Amino acid sequence: MALVGVIALLVGSIFLLRNSMQQQDHEKQLLLAQIVSLKGQIPVELQKQADQNSAQSYIQAIEGKLKKINDYLRKRGLKGFSTKSVGGDANMDNDKLTDKEIYMAYNDYLTHLVNSVAFTPMGYPRISSMTSGFGFRSDPFNSAHAEFHPGIDFKGRRGDIAHCTANGRVVSAGWAGGYGNCVRVAHANGFETLYGHLSRITVHVGQKLSVGDKVGEVGSTGRSTGAHLHYEVRKDGKPVNPVKFLTLNN
Repeated sequence: MALVGVIALLVGSIFLLRNSMQQQDHEKQLLLAQIVSLKGQIPVELQKQADQNSAQSYIQAIEGKLKKINDYLRKRGLKGFSTKSVGGDANMDNDKLTDKEIYMAYNDYLTHLVNSVAFTPMGYPRISSMTSGFGFRSDPFNSAHAEFHPGIDFKGRRGDIAHCTANGRVVSAGWAGGYGNCVRVAHANGFETLYGHLSRITVHVGQKLSVGDKVGEVGSTGRSTGAHLHYEVRKDGKPVNPVKFLTLNN
């Protein structure tokens, strides 16, 4: 009789243990399912966060480029523009683009614009009134004759600073006949600027210059009737009217 009781106890224990193991296995399967589900969600959340961080980095890059463009313009005596409401192309279907794609497009465009503004002669080499324009004029040394004036002249006093109007490299710095003390700076896309009649040259051949850097000081050296800055813009070696480059409207 005692043996039967022991067997019954063992059988009962086995059933309880089996049920417990089945319950644990069921809970284990549920836990694994939850882990798999979480693993599927984590990359999505991380990607969302990465996209937000990426978009923010593009926004910061865009703001930095706009600031640089305005800084370039101010160094040339030009008024900067407002960046409070910077929109895209009205023809662009923004509904089909994500925020990140729109920011990327603006960032790429501004990268191109920064380079264009940096390396294109623009603005004033010195802020003052013009005393002589581009083209044919009466020869200041012989009013009976006409001469072609390949640049424009800015009023100035001896020692006034002449500024570079675009990023570039000095290709000539020294005496140049009628130009007197003269500096020539080569820029991108075949552009070159010339600063003539300087009283003092402050750069050397091969030197790299940035927008607004000093190239020399106003003077009256060479074929000159008085202190002023002679300024030229050349494209592929040929003089073009610098007035076209003085403002953004041109």
